[in-house]
Amino acid sequence: MNDLKYLFAYTVPVAALVSVLSPGMLTFTAPLYTFLLIPILELLLKSMESSQDERSHDSRLKNLFFDFLLYLNIPFVFSVLGLGLYVLATENLLTYEYVGISLSLGILLATNAINVAHELGHRESLFERSLSKLLLLPCLYMHFYLEHNFGHHKNVATPLDPATAKLNQPVYHFWLTSVSQQYFNAWKIQMTLLKQHHRGFLSSKNDMLFYTFFQLLYLSLIVVILGWNALFFAVCIGVMSFLFLETINYLEHYGLQRQKLPSGRYERVQTHHSWNSNHIIGRIVLYELTRHSDHHYKSSKKYQDLTHKPESPQLPFGYPTSILLALVPPLWFYVMNSRVPRIE
Repeated sequence: MNDLKYLFAYTVPVAALVSVLSPGMLTFTAPLYTFLLIPILELLLKSMESSQDERSHDSRLKNLFFDFLLYLNIPFVFSVLGLGLYVLATENLLTYEYVGISLSLGILLATNAINVAHELGHRESLFERSLSKLLLLPCLYMHFYLEHNFGHHKNVATPLDPATAKLNQPVYHFWLTSVSQQYFNAWKIQMTLLKQHHRGFLSSKNDMLFYTFFQLLYLSLIVVILGWNALFFAVCIGVMSFLFLETINYLEHYGLQRQKLPSGRYERVQTHHSWNSNHIIGRIVLYELTRHSDHHYKSSKKYQDLTHKPESPQLPFGYPTSILLALVPPLWFYVMNSRVPRIE
C-alpha cells in the first residue's frame, strides 16, 4: 500500500485541469497548489516520513506498477495541455485568466512532462527513451535528453557544466547561461557522436535535426488546428516549463564543486556533489527527483530505488519553497551561501 503514495504525483495534472476549466482566480489553482499548499504540507509532514519499505529490492525493481505510473503521465499531460491550448485560443478571457492558465500548464509540463522525461531518459529500453523525447516535445526542450545524459552527468559540479550554478550566481543569469550553453553543448555532443560513427551532418543518426523538425512540426500543427494565438501560448508555456526545469537545476548543484586531480581530471561524482531534499511531498510529486544525490551517484537507478543520502548537503526546504527562495537572489544567498561546502 505504501507504493500507492506515488499516485499523489497526479495531483498536479488535476490541479492544472481545474485551472483550465475554472473562471477567475481559480485559473491559478495549479500555482497556488504547487507553491502554497505543498510547502505548507511539507512543513507539517516532513517529520512523518516512513522509512523504506521492507519489500525486497529486486521485487520493487521488477514491479511494473512503478513504470506504468510514469507512462500514464503521457495521456494526462497531452490531454490537459490540448484542452488548455483550446481554451486559451478560443475563449474570451481576462488577462489574469490567460496568465493563470498559462502558468498552470507550464507547471504541468515541468513536473509531469520534463521530470518524467528525465526519469525515462535514463532507461535502457528504446521504448522508454522514446517516451522521454515525446514528453520533452511540448516543452521545446528535446535536446535536454542528449545534453543531460552525455553532458551534465559527466561534467556536473565542474566549470564544464552549464547546468551547475556557481556560488553567488543569480538564478536569472543562470537561466541565460544554462539554456543557451546546454543547447550549444547538445549540438557539440551530437557532432562528436556523428564523427565517432563516421556519419555526416544529414545522417539519420543526427537526433538534433529530428528534434528541430518535430518541434517545428508540433508548433505548425498548433497553428493549423488552433490558430496563431494558440502558437503564442504554446511557446510561452514551453518556455515557462523549461525555466522551471532550469530553476530546479539551479537548486540541485548550487555552488558545489568537484576537485581537480593532479592528473587534470575531476574526481568521481560523489553524493556530496548534489543538494538533497528529503521532504516527503516534493519527493513523491516529483518521483523522487529530490533525492538527487543518489541519482547522480548512480544515474541508472529507478526512482523507486533511490535512497536518502544524509551525508549530502541538504536543502533547508523542499523544492517548491526553494524555487520561490531562488527567485529572490539576496534571500537565496543569505540562506544558502553559508551551507555550501567549501573545497579546502
